[in-house]
Amino acid sequence: MLLTPRPRTRPRAPRHRKAALLAAAVSACLLAAAAPAEPLGVGDRLYPYLGNPGYDVAAYDLSLTYPGANDKPLRAVTTIDAWTTADLDRLNLDFAHGTVHSVEVDGRPADFARAGEDLVVTPAHPLHRGVWTRITVRHTSDPVAGKDQDGGWVRTSDGLAMANQADAAHLVFPCNDHPSDKARFTFRITAPNGYTAVANGLPTGVDRVGPRTTWTYRTQHPMATELAQVSIGRSAVVHRSGPHGLPVRDVVPSADRKTLEPWLARTPGQIAWLEGKVGRYPFETYGVLMAQAATGFELETQTLSLFEKRLFTDPAFPKWYVESVMVHELSHQWFGDSVSPRAWSDVWLNEGHATWYEELYAEETAHRPMADRMKAAYGASDRWRQSGGPPARPKPPAPGQKIGIFRPNIYDGAALALYALRQEIGRPAFERLERLWVRNHRDSTATTADFVRLASAVAGRDLSGFLHAWLYGERTPPMPGHPDWKPSAKAPGGKAHTRR
Repeated sequence: MLLTPRPRTRPRAPRHRKAALLAAAVSACLLAAAAPAEPLGVGDRLYPYLGNPGYDVAAYDLSLTYPGANDKPLRAVTTIDAWTTADLDRLNLDFAHGTVHSVEVDGRPADFARAGEDLVVTPAHPLHRGVWTRITVRHTSDPVAGKDQDGGWVRTSDGLAMANQADAAHLVFPCNDHPSDKARFTFRITAPNGYTAVANGLPTGVDRVGPRTTWTYRTQHPMATELAQVSIGRSAVVHRSGPHGLPVRDVVPSADRKTLEPWLARTPGQIAWLEGKVGRYPFETYGVLMAQAATGFELETQTLSLFEKRLFTDPAFPKWYVESVMVHELSHQWFGDSVSPRAWSDVWLNEGHATWYEELYAEETAHRPMADRMKAAYGASDRWRQSGGPPARPKPPAPGQKIGIFRPNIYDGAALALYALRQEIGRPAFERLERLWVRNHRDSTATTADFVRLASAVAGRDLSGFLHAWLYGERTPPMPGHPDWKPSAKAPGGKAHTRR
């Protein structure tokens, strides 16, 4: 036992000494206040200034007032409840596109300044480590993209939706915009009557006052900021039941409800199929948001995945392909949403698994052999590694292309690594690993090292060398069971849509 010495009574300082100490303290405070604000980050290798140290967000309360036109700023109030993890004279929030009107910390006005893509807040009094604090920011949220600012709000034909991956939530609202800091969300969306607003989670109230209606939604599980979703439009919300009575709600343009119904009706069966592979669906609801917008991708926003409507109406996309893309985004609810990456270098855990179940679904329901696609991916893997980096160490995005990490190496290249793992340890061990992975890390974050450790434990032997070669190697290792597979000089054909 370590004994703490009894404190002694401190002699009273002379008055002139106390005055000098007070002056020194005031001077130090003035110097701290005068120091220029600077952007911070949590040290992510791919996005150095994303996220912020010193606090852990527990909850966001986001109030948005839509003016009835998707080219005008929304009025917004973002309230953040957080625990401090360090003594803070200042705290940084990620926020880069909107006008800040005022900031309060624990109910008192706070000073604020811009620094890069950060909003730097100076509370009236320093915050001590381990205290609960509330930050309230009154601001605008601008749906018109700024220069070199892709993502955030997506303008649809009749309103707005969100696409915040990987680092664009802070173009919509102030936040700690990194997947390592997950939190619960409450959304309050006010719009003119005639519009429908839907957000992540379950509805908790609809209040109509005069010409406007306020819709409130709340998540029951923590969520990364990049997975936030708010849809505002002239939409129909279609309800049905999924496995175990799971509430399934889809959001579609009202005029297209009947046309899109055959696709919507497939979701409960897809959920049941995935539950048979990896275990029970991890959230309180699910559904698809079919937006009339040109994004070029689909996105796994938590409990409400975003899709381009044209994926379901363009005859160029075969039925089996559309269904496999639906399963790709649904798979993310387990891999990426419930189990989120600790750092963006771990994004292969999201995309590799979603691609894996996309391919497995196509194999089992449309007779599209996974081995054929894996062989083609093996042929291209060395080129993918050279251009984009190995699956677990993707190259940073090029300037002005922040979503540039979403390259083939973290999709089919990462699924190829999972295929090699299944070949190495056998199907029963691999399937047990998948179930344990989503169970052990539910509602949390995880790393590549966590996956390697669990795979080794399930296999009963050290797989670190095997998986390191597949996940970090500059060259693709030999495929177990397929000595005939060789790198190819010919690139496999691409697809018209990007799955994210």
